[in-house]
Amino acid sequence: MGKLRVARLEEAFKQEISDIIQHEMKDPRIGFVSVTRVALSGDLHHVTAYVSILGDEEAKKSTLVGLARATGFLRSELSRRIRLRYTPELTFKLDESIA
Repeated sequence: MGKLRVARLEEAFKQEISDIIQHEMKDPRIGFVSVTRVALSGDLHHVTAYVSILGDEEAKKSTLVGLARATGFLRSELSRRIRLRYTPELTFKLDESIA
């Protein structure tokens, strides 16, 4: 697997996850979220999306809970949008580097 392909897939996942969160999700717990970067494992079975969340600690916690609950929906949407043999497991981590 070439580094270029992994980088292209990471960018595609970043764009699609951002789009789904902004336009498709209706969960009131999810506040203003931006996906800062995406890390894809070498075997393409795990995606870690680093997110920046606007608000206080409580808003950040509830948004992360909402995102964790929505991983099934997000994976099914990603499988429709990005054609891969296997749709990777999705995890969200808070990106503290901006703060």
